[in-house]
Amino acid sequence: MVVRRGGTSSAATERRASGGTHMEQTIAVSSGRSFTYFEIQNTAAMSGKVILHYFNGRGKMESIRWLLTVLEVEFDEHYLTSRDQYLKLLNDGSLLFQQVPLVEIDGMKLVQTKAILYYIAEKYNLHGKDLKERATINMYSEGLMDLMDMFMMLPFATDPKSKLDSIQSKANERYLPVFEKALTGPLYLVGGKLSLADVLLVECTLMLEEKFPGIMKEFPSLK
Repeated sequence: MVVRRGGTSSAATERRASGGTHMEQTIAVSSGRSFTYFEIQNTAAMSGKVILHYFNGRGKMESIRWLLTVLEVEFDEHYLTSRDQYLKLLNDGSLLFQQVPLVEIDGMKLVQTKAILYYIAEKYNLHGKDLKERATINMYSEGLMDLMDMFMMLPFATDPKSKLDSIQSKANERYLPVFEKALTGPLYLVGGKLSLADVLLVECTLMLEEKFPGIMKEFPSLK
């Protein structure tokens, strides 16, 4: 097992400036541009170290890494490098549905990516102020996860170019217009403050620009 101690997403570029009990953070989202500024109550010290169990790759754990990083919650990563490690987790009863990602947090062993993200977002006040805001945040978040999941299927595609063309078309026609409209004026997607959906949007736009340079040209509110 390989253990990585961290609080930095493998995809994120960050500048942090701490002061008092709050921290101000900027996530840079391509060649010197910055998506937004926000303040978060720094409550990470209130709980023990979070432990992530996954493979040494982005996959479904990457969004969880992003969220923890934005919140400045320190975490350890236990990379699964052999089947024996997976079987140990399985035999210990840690994997409810026999699959990772697995996140140990607050004395719990959480599986299922969305459940993990929603728990962390709720714990650190990035999940809206009421039921209606949470529902809206979840709609935006799950749309973004649907788009990012398409990239995860690329290694298994028999025709990667055709798959990439399909992803680009859906991003341009189905997904990005939704967020362009939502952010024409407002700084944040929901409720005038940072939420899980904003974090996933930054991750997703970087992923798109990595594969399709210039794709954001038609969506100025997302730059």
